[in-house]
Amino acid sequence: MINRMKQTVILVLTMALVITGFITSTANKGYAAPELQMQAEAAILVDAETGKILFEKNADLLLPPASMTKMMTEYLILEAIDKGKIQWDTPVKISDRVHKVAQDSSLSNVWLRKDANPDYTIKELFEAAAIYSANGATMAIAETIAGSEANFVKMMNDKAKELGMKKYEFVNSTGLNNRDLKGNHPAGGAEAMNMMSARDTAKLAYHLITDYPEVLETAKIPEKMFRKGTDDENRMINWNWMIPGNPQGYGLAYEGIDGLKTGSTDLAGYSFTGTALRNGTRLISVVMKADSYTARFEETTKLLNYGFNNFSKKEIVKSGYEVKDKASLPVIKGKEKSVDVQSTDALSVMIANGEEDQYKPKVTWNNKVLNDKGQLTAPVKKGDQVGTLSLEYAGEDLGYITEEASKKASSPIVAQADVEKANWFVLMMRGIGGFFGDIWSNVVDSIKGLF
Repeated sequence: MINRMKQTVILVLTMALVITGFITSTANKGYAAPELQMQAEAAILVDAETGKILFEKNADLLLPPASMTKMMTEYLILEAIDKGKIQWDTPVKISDRVHKVAQDSSLSNVWLRKDANPDYTIKELFEAAAIYSANGATMAIAETIAGSEANFVKMMNDKAKELGMKKYEFVNSTGLNNRDLKGNHPAGGAEAMNMMSARDTAKLAYHLITDYPEVLETAKIPEKMFRKGTDDENRMINWNWMIPGNPQGYGLAYEGIDGLKTGSTDLAGYSFTGTALRNGTRLISVVMKADSYTARFEETTKLLNYGFNNFSKKEIVKSGYEVKDKASLPVIKGKEKSVDVQSTDALSVMIANGEEDQYKPKVTWNNKVLNDKGQLTAPVKKGDQVGTLSLEYAGEDLGYITEEASKKASSPIVAQADVEKANWFVLMMRGIGGFFGDIWSNVVDSIKGLF
């Protein structure tokens, strides 16, 4: 009986130790987002507000984006409207080369006439491009803005450089293979095609919806009739099957999704740049070269769910942060001998749930205004930046989609008051005081040495 009691006690203690060890081990490891397996050649997930990259796979691999190219065309159209170069009701004439492509039923198109009456407008052709990925419509707008598609392609490449894209090449405005343009390709060889990495595709989408969020008002339309009531009437069903209400959704609708652009060719495979808004958080996803038309949406669902379920925005450091032991900095040649310094902004970041303790404040002092002893030199103005406060992450940091977004993830540390330069008399007296102070210190040291 006693032996049995001993065995029971030992078993209970052993279980307690195992459970305690498990809890301690779990607590020490913290939260870890589940591993995500993407069935696509490349993919990336970005928080649209902060630009924080939440996931990536082969993000810098150069691949053909197909009709996701049209996001750049849309950017240039909206920029031209914003700058007053064209208006939504600007008439558009259809050239021979555009007409030839627009009549190709093997390509995504709305029928375009050379003698349309009334003329087509930028607005209706933009809708055809954004909703139905209409290639002829895209080319027609490109020619209207730049005079020729070749000139427009130069604009595309110039804009990509301006937006900080690194791995890209645009040879036409649509994303078609050049060989599909009936011998009238604007740039590159007959077998050339546009190329982008998933990272740069996401960067383009980030700039598009940040600079021109109105693009989503068109991108989210599930279907629309082109030139309704005319001989040119064409039912445009959005190729984005994830949009709620899409009549061809096949059960792929995703709550909160309102864009952005599909892309597929024989060489590009099946790709999709998506964006969805849920509970105040907007994510941007890119899936490139999935196995099938529906697979790109299924992989996008997987990617977006990963982001919405495992990440949230958290304030890690409040504004007015004071650096430990450096709440004030010494000032030389000033009326005051020090000045208080604080950060100006709170620091928030999209983090994996439960990982708050993995982030620590990091301070970088401005060596252009501080000497090698960490001192400022008067005069100092209130608001002068003396350093930068950022966040240091203990895990693998995937960074931000743009340099600008990365800079926004930090806060200036600034002087909290003016410190005027002391006049010559005060500086002289300080110098004299310092001189005699040094003599007195030497005398004291000498006397100490006698005893």
